[in-house]
Amino acid sequence: MTSNTNTQASAVSVTADDEVGVIATTTAKRKRVSKEVAEAAEAVILSDLSSLEDVENPPPKTKKKKAGTNKSKRIIKTVKADVDEEPYEETKLKKARKPRKPKPEPVYDIPDVERRETKFRGRLGYACLNTILRNKKPASEAVFCSRTCRIDTIKKNGMDWVKDLGRKNVQDLITMIQWNEDNNIRFLRLSSEMFPFASHSIYGYSLEYCAPLLAEAGALAQKYGHRLTTHPGQFTQLGSPKPGVIQSSIRELEYHCQMLDLMSVGKDGVTIIHGGGVYDDKPDTIERIKTTIRDVLPQHVRDRLVLENDELCYNADDLLPICEELDVPLVFDYHHDALRPSSIPPAEIIRRANAIFARRGIRPKQHLSEARPGAVTIMERRAHADRCERLPDELEDVASDVDLMIEAKDKEQAVLHLYRIYGLQEVKHESLRPPNENQTKETKGRKSSKRMKKGNATVDEDVNDLEGQVEGEDVLNLEVDDGGDEVEGALEEEDEGQN
Repeated sequence: MTSNTNTQASAVSVTADDEVGVIATTTAKRKRVSKEVAEAAEAVILSDLSSLEDVENPPPKTKKKKAGTNKSKRIIKTVKADVDEEPYEETKLKKARKPRKPKPEPVYDIPDVERRETKFRGRLGYACLNTILRNKKPASEAVFCSRTCRIDTIKKNGMDWVKDLGRKNVQDLITMIQWNEDNNIRFLRLSSEMFPFASHSIYGYSLEYCAPLLAEAGALAQKYGHRLTTHPGQFTQLGSPKPGVIQSSIRELEYHCQMLDLMSVGKDGVTIIHGGGVYDDKPDTIERIKTTIRDVLPQHVRDRLVLENDELCYNADDLLPICEELDVPLVFDYHHDALRPSSIPPAEIIRRANAIFARRGIRPKQHLSEARPGAVTIMERRAHADRCERLPDELEDVASDVDLMIEAKDKEQAVLHLYRIYGLQEVKHESLRPPNENQTKETKGRKSSKRMKKGNATVDEDVNDLEGQVEGEDVLNLEVDDGGDEVEGALEEEDEGQN
């Protein structure tokens, strides 16, 4: 019996050595087996040897097992299985995390609106961004068309990375167009940041690489009868006395035109700009604007060009003669006219502007916004309210069939709000969001670098101060030939300023 026992013990010793070797090999190969596993394996092997040597005198059945033995054996089995089947991973010893349940959609309390009547039968649109799609959770599912970057990022990641931002923006534009159709909104301003720095003098690029995707977006808009327009930023100045600024402005306009052309957008896809700065001499600046439009702009750019009255430098008195002389349409902005009124009544401005649109075969277009509640100074009144509460009286007569861009902070919600007030279109309740009850009076745009000498300045003093700001605007934002970093601030805030 002793001989047999020794033989068995010897055999077990060989087996144990083999198991220790396996564990050692596994540790060397995988480098993932923890110290706890190795110690547990050794404890199990010693326990097996001891039980075999004492086989003639087995321990009583009532003896309690050592704590942790079963756990150790389970670990050894796991290691053995991993050696035979697939690489060992410590994460297998941890319990899998249960996926979180998606949060239910919140229930919004949508207040009722005061109902009104109107003869207006045109389209209402919004600019650049859809708040519902942009605020989707998780953030990875957010839909928006203004992914941009800084020049330092271009230097670091390369042009292919920047161009990929443009692809993602166009893909999300397709989603926005479909959402608009589902909600009876058929007028949209494209973000100027669709393709970051495409018009830059150093880092600019052609949009041909994205032509198939742009064609897909354009085809969807055409299928549904949607109007798409663009509005380059305030740094586009055709009256600058600096040739470099003029060339930068033309590149920016060409970029917008190429985007519309590759989408096969017709002549209703206009590109809107303001008059710009006055440069201490408005008459001379107006002559430069006319010369640039007439003699410098490429024809395909001029075909899409439209001017808009602003609240700082050029009202309808200034622009309407230019537009009639050069046959360039005028987009009438009600809010700007209220801040810097023209001597011409709005109804007359609209009649004359519509005549230009008719000669050019372009559907008339106007802009509507309102000042925020409680705004007093010109800077406060410039800031757009979250929503508009009523349509202009002129839409009842001379402008009953125009396309009206609603320039409001709440974007598509501002359009749906007017739909509800005037019964213009059917509105889905699930697409509504409650208004913000605490609107601020401040604008988020760039402030003038000049300090007011008087605490209570008049409106005229505010306007004069802002005109001085605009005079130097191209110096701040368009001197890109020396490196181009100056244009970034204007590009990054563009959608905020255009809404």
